[in-house]
Amino acid sequence: MLKGKVALVTGASRGIGFSIARALAWEGVRVGLFARNQEQLAEVEQELKSAQPNGGEVLSLPGDVTRPQDAERAVAQLEAAFGGLDYLINNAGVGIFKPVQDFSPEEWQQVLETNLSGPFYMTRAAIPALLRRGGGYIINIGSLAGKNAFAGGAAYNASKFGLIGFSEAVMQDLRYYGIRVSTILPGSVDTAFAGNSTGAEWKIQPEDIVEAVRYLLTSNPRTIPSQIELRPSRPPKK
Repeated sequence: MLKGKVALVTGASRGIGFSIARALAWEGVRVGLFARNQEQLAEVEQELKSAQPNGGEVLSLPGDVTRPQDAERAVAQLEAAFGGLDYLINNAGVGIFKPVQDFSPEEWQQVLETNLSGPFYMTRAAIPALLRRGGGYIINIGSLAGKNAFAGGAAYNASKFGLIGFSEAVMQDLRYYGIRVSTILPGSVDTAFAGNSTGAEWKIQPEDIVEAVRYLLTSNPRTIPSQIELRPSRPPKK
């Protein structure tokens, strides 16, 4: 069902984005890898190609989600290389956590631009390509922090609360054009995001988010699972 489709994954050089890109490539999806670090992207591209029996169809697309021109260029390059676009996975994100009084305007802008404006720029660039394919799917990787505020999370909470509202509005804008929009809201994920240490067995694994992505992409087109919340089953007791 997924084989032969074309996906664009942002933040694909590591963590959740890398896991999503790898899983889709193994399903036979042609994948565009979008991230800022060109060297890391090249390594990921080579890894995914060499790990697949047929060499895979993977394309590095260096760029920054905070620059609309990078989003537009990536979509154009992906269409030129693979003939279209079916799926957009907005995964790129940044986390800066500190009391609001300690935030600089530049840090605030960085979080909001990456986590909220970035999905807007990517979505806006992708819509014409998705329409040329007759529809598709946009999946936004949000966070339970989009529903649950916490101390030190002013910027991150604001960006993820906003992403939920953005996703729900875009879903209603695009549903009649055959483009579905869903948001995945994970809790604590075992990645190095925002400098976190890894190896905590109780945390959600990137593969758990991959399963949610696969479910959405293979679900019946007559439905839109608007949100999927993923929580650790046994977090440390407080």
